Amino acid sequence: MRRRIALALGGTAVLTASLTAAALAPTALASPGLIAAMQRDLGLTAAQAETRLAQEMTATRVMPAARDAAGAAFGGAWFDPARGKLVVGVTDPAAVSAVRKAGAEPAAVAVSAAELDAAKAEIDSSVKTKPAPTAVNGWRADVRTGTVVVSVRPGAHGAEFDDFLARARKSGPVTVVTAPAPTPFAAGTVGGDPYYINGNTRCSIGFSVRGGFVSAGHCGGVGSSVVDWDGSAMGSFAGSSFPGNDYSFIRIGNGWWTAPVVLGWGTVSDALVRGSWVAPVGTSVCRSGSTTHWHCGTVLGHNETVNYAQGAVHQMTRTNVCAEPGDSGGSFITGDQAQGVTSGGWGNCASGGETWFQPVNEILQTYGLSLVTA
Repeated sequence: MRRRIALALGGTAVLTASLTAAALAPTALASPGLIAAMQRDLGLTAAQAETRLAQEMTATRVMPAARDAAGAAFGGAWFDPARGKLVVGVTDPAAVSAVRKAGAEPAAVAVSAAELDAAKAEIDSSVKTKPAPTAVNGWRADVRTGTVVVSVRPGAHGAEFDDFLARARKSGPVTVVTAPAPTPFAAGTVGGDPYYINGNTRCSIGFSVRGGFVSAGHCGGVGSSVVDWDGSAMGSFAGSSFPGNDYSFIRIGNGWWTAPVVLGWGTVSDALVRGSWVAPVGTSVCRSGSTTHWHCGTVLGHNETVNYAQGAVHQMTRTNVCAEPGDSGGSFITGDQAQGVTSGGWGNCASGGETWFQPVNEILQTYGLSLVTA
């Protein structure tokens, strides 16, 4: 692993030089490997991928000001690939002009984001005293439908299930959809280039931070030891939370160092990490993990609650990027902006599926960490 990181850094130096020479070009947002992955997974040409990344980066930068401009009328935001712009929902026509002036496209919605978030928060609070049944996959505030969407397994029924839906509907408007059950993407020991917890469970590194790296919480508890693929000591879990959250901080030592890159595993070029601006719904996002390497897709939702068999996990981001066991903890990145660490989902990279990640900024704030950036 140490030799591989050194090689990645060598490639980074070359890439950094090219980025400096073309700082204003769309390709400055991503490595050639990320562009290739977007072509494969999103059905784009190289030029379309570069254009979309530039548009998404603009939307990401615009979002805070557009949200402030909408004020109490803010009804959520999402990136529209067809228009190449950030769309901001507004409940009051009086906010249209201010939102447009901030650089976003306004759209009328019936329910504010605050109202939907409050309804979802009420459901989150209720399951702390009476957990959701296993037939419920999770729930999310969906600004485009103006409802809290509750995802359930096909054929879900029973008194416990009906009681949960009744409680959910008391919080506000609810839409019920069916989907396969999500599971965390940890795995037993297999070949690859991951990290191993207590010598048996395999997960993937998320992002380098000062003093170590962040990953998924379900991978290991505080004090669990971490080794490389060859058994050499790396460090241990200094912080971990699961369920409730799904994140961890692994403090490293034993001669290990950190690098501001997301590995391409020899399949694509390594990607530089330059920050952690939050990508809006509709934005492209790519994932790197030790099992399935690079795959790309789209951000489908923020602040979702996923109801794993082990318990509910809150404030997750949903994507249609595939993942498989062993990818847990791995990196989600949009352009050069870190997004989060892989938690779990359903499906695989042969047939597709959905995957959730825990946003990286929440992890940084919780443990008082800072990203290692280029």
